[in-house]
Amino acid sequence: MIATLHDTLLRIVGLGGPVVLLLCGLSVLVLAVVLYKLWQFGVAGVGRHDALQAAIAAWDAGDRAAAGDHLGRSRSYLVPVITMAFDGQNDAPRLEAEAEMRFARLESGFRFLDSVAQLAPLLGLFGTVLGMISAFQALQQAGAQVDPSVLAGGIWVALLTTAVGLAVAMPTSVMLSWFEARMDADRVLAQKALRTALAPEGRQATAHGVAPSHA
Repeated sequence: MIATLHDTLLRIVGLGGPVVLLLCGLSVLVLAVVLYKLWQFGVAGVGRHDALQAAIAAWDAGDRAAAGDHLGRSRSYLVPVITMAFDGQNDAPRLEAEAEMRFARLESGFRFLDSVAQLAPLLGLFGTVLGMISAFQALQQAGAQVDPSVLAGGIWVALLTTAVGLAVAMPTSVMLSWFEARMDADRVLAQKALRTALAPEGRQATAHGVAPSHA
């Protein structure tokens, strides 16, 4: 197996040069990060906040018992923050900081994916430029006896690096956008949940002398 892998790497280097080898290495790292983030999102319950939303709705309606029951069934990573708010912690900046700590933990690796999405096409273009330089050097050395097939072969090998760079960058960018969209939606939900937990409609109605509605 090691010998086969070694031969494969040698063929890759011989075909596209070290730039293609570097891009293949980056693609392996990107795949590892994406798989880890999918697992991390699944464990944390990113995007799955039905029980948490039910708890917030019950709290907003003034039903503290139902809110506690729903919160106990939730597996969302935001439960500890909402629990602090339900338990009387009314320091909004601290609660927001606690939520941001959890967001930052889930957003780790995003910068790496963003860097790969931006650098992979540039690396591919860099390999193409190097390949074109080599092809035209061979053309110059051939002088009047130019073989078009040699030149064409050098050009397509050079363009291969750009294709590999785009093949690495595009799925990386798509996955990063999907991850960021999920986190943005969770951040909006957390802000709404904290505001509701700190100032529920039932409390506001009571403050104005109106009994909260349980309809």
